[in-house]
Amino acid sequence: MTLRLAGIGAGYFSRFHYRAWRRLEEIEIVAICDRSLDQAERCARDLGVAAVFDDPVTMLQTVKPDIVDIITPPEAHLRLIELAAAHRVNVICQKPFCRDLGEALEAVALAERAGIKLLVHENFRFQPWYEKIKQVIQSGELGDIFQATFRLRPGDGQGQSAYLERQPYFRQMPRLLIHETAIHLIDVFRYLFGSPENVYASLRRLNPHIAGEDAGIVIVQMANGVQAVFDGNRLSDHQASNRRLTMGEFTVEGAKATLMLNGDGEILLRRHGANEVRRVDYDWSDVDFGGDCVYRFQRHAVDAMLSRSAPQTLALDYVENLRIEEAIYRSHETGGKIKL
Repeated sequence: MTLRLAGIGAGYFSRFHYRAWRRLEEIEIVAICDRSLDQAERCARDLGVAAVFDDPVTMLQTVKPDIVDIITPPEAHLRLIELAAAHRVNVICQKPFCRDLGEALEAVALAERAGIKLLVHENFRFQPWYEKIKQVIQSGELGDIFQATFRLRPGDGQGQSAYLERQPYFRQMPRLLIHETAIHLIDVFRYLFGSPENVYASLRRLNPHIAGEDAGIVIVQMANGVQAVFDGNRLSDHQASNRRLTMGEFTVEGAKATLMLNGDGEILLRRHGANEVRRVDYDWSDVDFGGDCVYRFQRHAVDAMLSRSAPQTLALDYVENLRIEEAIYRSHETGGKIKL
């Protein structure tokens, strides 16, 4: 079965979406829409897509897609989901999912009333190293898990020109580190360790040329006793051939062993009481962004749209990440631990 897909958005990250869609035999890209018609036309030429629009209503009425892929900044999400729901078109929406929890809940309600599927394009959990780490955890090789720590260090947030090259809208976001970036790791923590019970956060802005926070530490206490720590700093970097591959380093500490993910996608394991470190072998492809995670997510999304598998990032469930996000900001504002 072929699904007709229309994309809304032709900015920096859209290239990864469209290249991945072209690799899926069930997908036909039928239109590209962007508020900049020139940008949409350039994107369409690269893809060999004939239909180009700068108005999403006209696009939806003209090409009648089965799926719309929303690849825009969050302030446009709710309006575009409302349009798709009015035309009974299934939606995949990039994260951050809407501007806040209230808008996200409204989007979920719109989709439910229209009877359409609404998935959030959350691709970090589809990065191959996290899928392998979950397998190792479930095998019991690490024993009881004590703590997990992710150190975000992309090194792209320094100076007056921070973020201008790729995603300049980052500069005006009033909430940056948590809403735009750490939301990925909130989802990863839930994927690996289950439901959280409470959060504590201390956030700060280091670069005076941007609006939002760009550094901070968040402690998430999981229901199973795991303490998951997000230690983020967009100005500092880490050792890696490509610092945007993993965006940082991840450590999972257990009673039997400690597992470490480095910036080159290598997974290393050291048994408790030993000094020797062994490499955990697994297959992955260094294609486009994050170990080809965009394709891996979209492969899953197509299967979910065709009812071949249950969707992992259904918006109805994904809003729990936004509840955690709101609690993180509230913790920072009040200086206290927030129970979820």
